Amino acid sequence: MAPHREQVTGMDKRALSERDICTKFITPALRGAGWDEMLQIREEVSFTKGRIIVRGKLVSRGQAKRADYVLYFKPNIPLALIEAKDNAHSVGDGMQQGLEYAATLDIPFVFSSNGDGFVFHDRTGAGGALETNLALDAFPSPDDLWARYVAWKGLTPETEKIVLQDYFDDGRGKAPRYYQVNAVNAAIEAIAKGRDRILLVMATGTGKTYTAFQIIWRLWKAGQKKRILFLADRNILIDQTMVNDFRPFGGVMAKLSVNAKTIEKPDGSVTDLVTALDAKRQINKAYEVYLGLYQAITGPEERQKLFREFSPGFFDLIVIDECHRGSAAEDSAWREILEYFSGATQIGLTATPKETKYVSNIAYFGDPVYTYSLKQGIKDGFLAPYKVVKVHIDKDVEGYRPEKGTIDRDGEEVEDRIYNAKDFDRTLVLDAAPS
Repeated sequence: MAPHREQVTGMDKRALSERDICTKFITPALRGAGWDEMLQIREEVSFTKGRIIVRGKLVSRGQAKRADYVLYFKPNIPLALIEAKDNAHSVGDGMQQGLEYAATLDIPFVFSSNGDGFVFHDRTGAGGALETNLALDAFPSPDDLWARYVAWKGLTPETEKIVLQDYFDDGRGKAPRYYQVNAVNAAIEAIAKGRDRILLVMATGTGKTYTAFQIIWRLWKAGQKKRILFLADRNILIDQTMVNDFRPFGGVMAKLSVNAKTIEKPDGSVTDLVTALDAKRQINKAYEVYLGLYQAITGPEERQKLFREFSPGFFDLIVIDECHRGSAAEDSAWREILEYFSGATQIGLTATPKETKYVSNIAYFGDPVYTYSLKQGIKDGFLAPYKVVKVHIDKDVEGYRPEKGTIDRDGEEVEDRIYNAKDFDRTLVLDAAPS
């Protein structure tokens, strides 16, 4: 029987730090199992920023959450998480923390190690035993874990190709945040498996447009979606989207607008926005990605319904920004557009899904495939906390006495009496903003 490694070298393994255990035992075990150290292994991965703590005028941050290892099958497609402990701990002592982190990062396979071996926890529940003890040299290969993942998700060879399509990378090191990865991967998997109505709920300031871009980019590059329409209800959203997040689409992208416009790019240079309409409102249908202000392509009169210039099957993907503002209502102009292109996959983005007797995002899109709440954003430190400020308006506090003899908006003469708001307070909520 071969002697233990620490006996050969004379080292006292229990005296090694956690970092030494990672360097001397865990990382070599991963390399031996076929994991690429440059492309698939990331160590000490901080995935939150730490909650912003405000005490009077003093501002500090809480501790960021950090995983010892995250293993990726491809960039931004995480498969496994490893929590390491020094050798004074048992091999499974990091498991509870690993499971907590894996739930946040939506990672299915969790490992704990102290350098003697591994405890393997399969969160999918599809591999038989929930936890398994593994020798140090028995860590599963990337292909082994990916095969488990594919079986768990029920991916066919065709859908697997879509799920594995690369994210956009401009080479400058910008990487999506963990919750953006979760949202993008959840949407891609749902669409690859045939779901055609997708709802993503993400708090204001968490990068919904960037998330939408990565979804569109991957589906477009995979050849799954070839003509895309991005709808918003404010010009600034369209213009900024074109020069910022959607900029990589370049010459295949145009705005559904007659009016050409110049806008400043992030680097300070000025550029003209490409438009798909000529002066006679004729549409150039040679583009692949169209961005439109819904008010500009529809209206109460038939001649205003520009979207009808496209055939109902022209678009195969439609993304609706801030869909809570009206697209959920059955009689809205948004819904008229969505129902005209009903054969397209439709993705709704919202910070606040609308659920009333008359309006329902969920009734139209179905349950959200991913939710990242304001509360979670504040907890993670990606959003600043807010405070509620009560504002007492004089009319509420003192009451309101209209001038006798004036006519109200209903055509009735105003009575000589005080309209008292009693104890009613106007409450102003300062919305959270990105830190």
